Amino acid sequence: MNSVVTGLQWGDEGKGKIVDFLTESADFVVRGQGGNNAGHTVIAKGVKYVLHLLPSGILWEGKICVIGNGVVMDPVGLVKEIDDLQEKGISVPPERLLISDRAHVVLPYHRELDAAREASLGDRKIGTTKRGIGPAYADKANRCGLRLADLLNKELAAELIELRLAEANPILASYDLPQFNTADVLASVKEALERLRPHITNTIPILSEAYKAGKEILFEGAQGAYLDVDFGTYPFVTSSNTTAGGASTGSGLPPHAINRVIGVCKAYTTRVGEGPFVTQNEDISNYLHGLGREFGATTGRARRCGWLDTVLLRFACMVNGVTDLAVTNLDGLDERTSIDICTAYRIDGEDHTYPPADREAWNRAEPIYETLPGWQEDTTACRTWESLPENARNYLTRLAELSGAPIKYVGIGPDRDQTILL
Repeated sequence: MNSVVTGLQWGDEGKGKIVDFLTESADFVVRGQGGNNAGHTVIAKGVKYVLHLLPSGILWEGKICVIGNGVVMDPVGLVKEIDDLQEKGISVPPERLLISDRAHVVLPYHRELDAAREASLGDRKIGTTKRGIGPAYADKANRCGLRLADLLNKELAAELIELRLAEANPILASYDLPQFNTADVLASVKEALERLRPHITNTIPILSEAYKAGKEILFEGAQGAYLDVDFGTYPFVTSSNTTAGGASTGSGLPPHAINRVIGVCKAYTTRVGEGPFVTQNEDISNYLHGLGREFGATTGRARRCGWLDTVLLRFACMVNGVTDLAVTNLDGLDERTSIDICTAYRIDGEDHTYPPADREAWNRAEPIYETLPGWQEDTTACRTWESLPENARNYLTRLAELSGAPIKYVGIGPDRDQTILL
């Protein structure tokens, strides 16, 4: 059975842990979109791993990991990630990590263009990580990007970079940002490309043959549904399709190769960066930050926190075709005496059960809550549905009812074994 794991909020839902949990039965783990602006944290046997470009399956022996054609890849960042893992005893040989030769490359000028774009927006800034992801995807859409196959051809790469810098350098100069020459750009990635060369291949036939042979393939999504460039809180989104459909376009496997979609959400809501957040709440933010929770794996920034928003979940389950819900961080609510759930938005006196497309409407949206009693018990040692406190079970049952998808997994701590399978 081939599965997609996708986030149902704004990312940071704990997808890395769920992927890690599911990898035991998988043969291939595939990353199909995003870049190193995403961060997945996995804790296994007491060791913390923070992954950005590498699929979480790399932590399991014998699993083949694929960085697909839909990813925009920073070669230097990926090499550093590989080195960090090797220092912790995790080997990343070419037979275990395959990188699509069609993946686009993030180059140094993309990062500076990202910073320039944010500066130009002023109060309307997106809040990007300034890793160059948006400009790399923009170059891809504008048909002036470089794929790994291009970059391995030194003469062609030099020609393409020269053309791109003719446009990029004047923009950077207008913001007093560093400008680039072709030789320096190529030199900055030369060593990393040589390290990665044995991993780079045409991954599409490999995945197709694996699918035809009945191998189990797990697609690992990055970010979350509300950062999707089509379905998210536009324009405060990323530059790729973070929903389940991105697994197909980002890997080259057809849609009918996917059997189930596992949607991951926290038991509450968080967001990093700018943009609307209807259920943001100072009390729950202070509470979670006081527990040492909710700081970004990539940026270290404190996440904005709020109550569970099932307006978001309902729509995300719909557009992703979620067959199984994975609810993480339930233990984050263990000490609360009462818990709010947002069931609808009130906008200009009218109730809405789905999020608006009108960007200005978000500013006028007010959450409609229902309140459930908390359980005030430690859930981190629970390993079955029956062992959860009754009020925790009631909360999860209501979450599933409002979202329109059944719960399959419940996370009650960061470690691999702190997962309840229903």
